[in-house]
Amino acid sequence: MKMHGLGNDFVVFDARAEAIDVTPAMAQAIGHRQFGVGFDQLAVITQGAGDAHLTFYNSDGSLSAACGNATRCIARYLMDESGRDSLHLTTARGDLAAKDAGGGLTSVNMGHPQLNWDEVPLAREVDTLHLPIDGDPVATGMGNPHCTFFVDDAEAVDLSDLGPRAEHDPLYPERTNVQVAQIVGPDHIRMRVWERGVGVTLASGSSSCATAVAAARRGLTGRAVRIDLDGGTLHIDWREDGVWMTGPTTHVFSGTFTPEFLESLT
Repeated sequence: MKMHGLGNDFVVFDARAEAIDVTPAMAQAIGHRQFGVGFDQLAVITQGAGDAHLTFYNSDGSLSAACGNATRCIARYLMDESGRDSLHLTTARGDLAAKDAGGGLTSVNMGHPQLNWDEVPLAREVDTLHLPIDGDPVATGMGNPHCTFFVDDAEAVDLSDLGPRAEHDPLYPERTNVQVAQIVGPDHIRMRVWERGVGVTLASGSSSCATAVAAARRGLTGRAVRIDLDGGTLHIDWREDGVWMTGPTTHVFSGTFTPEFLESLT
């Protein structure tokens, strides 16, 4: 299946009935936007301890423990399939609750943010609220690492330059997702995203959660914010039980690969 959340797009395999052995090379081939299908992340649905287990791959073939928009898309698919309005999903990030938020919107609890340096993880002990990196960014873990820069004008930042430099900063041993965030108001943020192993994306759920947490920790906003991304708007609410993310989802199509394409993967 091809799905997207605000233009943050995914290929999704439903492997609950039949196992699919995804290799990094396979993920790269399918993720190629000219020679494959193209995606920001590949997600695989399998049977799990809850209603389903989700595994995520970046377009460079690397694994990602979390992918918020893909989780929302798949939660919507599974709720439509079952007729239920809430689900319990498992990921490498941990157990995630999902629910129908009404009006065609889907909410997922992305869990508690990881605020200590060794949880993010960072290479050494530093203040995660003020990293020793030019631009004074904030480090946050959401099952994957994040580096958030607060800027006066998000549109003016050359993300294709800043993104890869920050992604590969030695302070982040597992590389990092990068955000540039402009505070519009006490409950409103404009954000752009560079995703680890992907590049510039139109949206990112885990990045939105990390940015909302960073802004609240800095005292720039409250804990419930609207985040405007290149692909649309997400609503983030950092509650006592975790960081809730709410937004729209789209199931674009379902299809099959041709034998010719599958043979090219072997």
